[in-house]
Amino acid sequence: MCDSDDLWTDTDDPADGPADGPAEEGGRRSGGRPVSPADPAADGPNPPPPASPPPASAPPASGSGAPSGSPAGAPLPPQVRPYLAELVDRTRTVCGPRPVSVLAVGSLALGDYRHGRSDVDVTVVVDPSLPRPALAELAAALAHPALPCPAAGLELVLYGAGFAARPSARAGYLLDLNTGPDLPEKVSFDPDGAAPFWYVIDRSVAARAGLRLHGRPAHEAIAEPDRPDLLRALRASVREHTDGEGHLADNRVLNGCRSVVFCRTGRWTAKRRAGRAVAETDPAFRPLIENALAGYDRPRRAARPLPAADVRAFLTWVAARVEETARASEDPR
Repeated sequence: MCDSDDLWTDTDDPADGPADGPAEEGGRRSGGRPVSPADPAADGPNPPPPASPPPASAPPASGSGAPSGSPAGAPLPPQVRPYLAELVDRTRTVCGPRPVSVLAVGSLALGDYRHGRSDVDVTVVVDPSLPRPALAELAAALAHPALPCPAAGLELVLYGAGFAARPSARAGYLLDLNTGPDLPEKVSFDPDGAAPFWYVIDRSVAARAGLRLHGRPAHEAIAEPDRPDLLRALRASVREHTDGEGHLADNRVLNGCRSVVFCRTGRWTAKRRAGRAVAETDPAFRPLIENALAGYDRPRRAARPLPAADVRAFLTWVAARVEETARASEDPR
């Protein structure tokens, strides 16, 4: 196993403020298939990648900060620290020298991880690209219970360095893995059929606030998506949560709050912090949001339902706020 002291816990750009990706309870990015280490196809070439990363033993860059709510240099939560060390070790064993960066994103990056509720979200960037059999081998090595996941689940996305280094509205992954005790198992090597908005938002979060577990800092490995593409992704995300299928009600409400806060501030914010902010500024929705916050503090399997009509009305209001922001961005006059 990797020495856990090698797991870096600094963010790249503290000026961007807190950032938390759209990790979805119950699993997201559906459409995968079972792991098959013998899958024969190989991936095509990537565009030219960034320069070579520093060695894995290099210390964190000076001047790095930590997200709000997580003191600078604070360790990762003890419940997941050994797991992440083993995940990095297995990734390096399968990929050799190819990993450019391994990043913790989502609630871990924000210091808002809730054991029993939160997923472990990881982004991996490799150079050069991996052939399909190696990707399948990596998925099998990281799948629960081969590597027992102590969290609700692991959501891991792997990109080629050339793709990750450029803004894109596409999904663009080489591997998308969902696994864990509370997640439907999913492995996908083909991004063409995936809804791209998940990945566009994830890469925005990673570029702003990803925590280095190995290799380069996030801002050197992941490009921030262009704002028009990001707003289109946010529109699609709100539509997904309004439909509601496969998502817990409290998570739908708090993701809606985060969308509103992003529209108002341009920053990704932890779900609970976003919920408190919107409850303060928009009291008509305060009872619903307070119930969502209370539910979000419970383990995923003990989540409580919320009134369906109230949730839909709130998310319809959220969609209108996103549309206003998109129109203002398209016509700044």
